[in-house]
Amino acid sequence: MSKEVKLPFRLDVELTEVMRLRVQSLQQRGQKRQEGERLLQGNEAVYRLDFSNQSLQFSHWKVWLAQPGRLTIMGTSQLWTPDLTNLMTRQLLEPAGVFWRAAGDGDDAPVQCYEADADEFGERIAELAKVRKVMYFLFAFSEGCSPETVDCSITFTVDK
Repeated sequence: MSKEVKLPFRLDVELTEVMRLRVQSLQQRGQKRQEGERLLQGNEAVYRLDFSNQSLQFSHWKVWLAQPGRLTIMGTSQLWTPDLTNLMTRQLLEPAGVFWRAAGDGDDAPVQCYEADADEFGERIAELAKVRKVMYFLFAFSEGCSPETVDCSITFTVDK
């Protein structure tokens, strides 16, 4: 019998602030970003997953949006070390996970997503968990979605 593990995405307040300060610093000095650098947008924040186990198989996403809106989750590759380097666009994984709730959806309606992309994204996260203890993500909030109205986790089965 397989054991399931649910991992919540956690806001990384410090890393989000560091990336916002990078944008602010460039603006204040009138400088441009490095070629290929991915700057944090105003509607984005950095989240993290901490893996306690490296032998995982993707099971499913659990995304809850309290109100209509869109959440886009972009993963970063294992090559990004946030304490050493700026985030580069080539270090963002594809596909992204896109989840939304439309204005006409009832409170009990499930959150919608591009299922094939979300499943492929979940499988890539499980693969990266084999070599990572922590993985970082950019959460982009739009169309009425905000960090306060989102709860997101990913469930894996543990390989034995």
